[in-house]
Amino acid sequence: MKNIYVQELKQVPVEKQKVEIVERKGIGHPDTLADGIAESMSRALSREYIKRFGVVLHHNTDETQIVAGKSKPAFGGGEIIQPIFILLVGRATKEFEGTWIPTDKIALKAAKDYIRRAMANLNPDEDVVFDVRIGEGSTDLQDVFMRRSGKAPHANDTSFGIGFAPFTETEKLVYNVERKIYNEFRKEEKAIGEDVKVMGLREGDKITLTIACAMVDRYLDSLKDYIAVKESLTKWVKEIVTEYTSREVEVNVNTADDYERGCVYITVTGTSAECGDDGSVGRGNRCNGLITPYRPMSMEASAGKNPMNHVGKIYNILANFIARDCYENIEGIEEVYVKILSQIGKPINEPRALDIQIIPKKGYDVKKMEKKAVEIAEDWLDNITKITDMVINGEVDVF
Repeated sequence: MKNIYVQELKQVPVEKQKVEIVERKGIGHPDTLADGIAESMSRALSREYIKRFGVVLHHNTDETQIVAGKSKPAFGGGEIIQPIFILLVGRATKEFEGTWIPTDKIALKAAKDYIRRAMANLNPDEDVVFDVRIGEGSTDLQDVFMRRSGKAPHANDTSFGIGFAPFTETEKLVYNVERKIYNEFRKEEKAIGEDVKVMGLREGDKITLTIACAMVDRYLDSLKDYIAVKESLTKWVKEIVTEYTSREVEVNVNTADDYERGCVYITVTGTSAECGDDGSVGRGNRCNGLITPYRPMSMEASAGKNPMNHVGKIYNILANFIARDCYENIEGIEEVYVKILSQIGKPINEPRALDIQIIPKKGYDVKKMEKKAVEIAEDWLDNITKITDMVINGEVDVF
């Protein structure tokens, strides 16, 4: 059974609790921007290693740091006074079997390409200064990386991953409001920046969304234009929330604005990283895309960790997949939590413990669910290398 445990969890499901808080930091938030850059570098290095040697080599780029620049936004268009500083730091294999790999060049290109894809108004060549400080991994961890038990690599850390299912209404709402602002409303209204943070508070059957949305100054000629876009965004969000909940939803946008003082949330580039907000990998969304204080969470930064044997990434993704499949394929589950612990140097498909905690619906017996839950977990463990392929191919997000 590969140290798999199934037990009943006795607690009030989050959906039925009186209060719930959920947060999502959008793609342009400095912390999420750091996550995206770190993950982009890891994927680029993985693909280059496969291209050159047929295998992914040891690397971790999960320590990317963003230091805020300085800007002077103004209606009609402001300017960047001091560029954003981004430190690309981590570990990577730079020489293999007598061949040197240009890891710094690959990482820098990946970082710039990601910013170009993710940000419409942030120029990585003019608005950002990069410093590449990627070293090589320790000898012992590189050795562990190359070990195999059958197809499964050995864990490079003693760590744990956590996942749960299903999302509550509030979780779905917060996640999708940010996604839709980024993918839909931003394309309709150029003044909407990518730095959007959505905080959801549910009190009983009322949900309050507090949205911080950076706006781009060059597309706004006056305070009147800013207010019009802000009101348009508020109205649009109120319309789309009905796709995810029938509860009453209050929408508040940029609540720190003070029109009389001329204090509004405008930026030159669409992100607060241009002035005042630093960013670090792992300080934002968990690998399911949310920050959920009413759920157990791992503090591991999934973005940038290598997708081969770093359980800080793999087990968090795996735990969410197992939780999802249990919820979707086993009748009678109200909520399910999965916690997986590794042991450094041991095969990643043989965790030290894999605990499946189930809150059953009324009238259902967890003992009768155990066999199917174990089968789902074992199937994922037997095919754990699928996660590596999914990550490298960009088929799974980690922020």
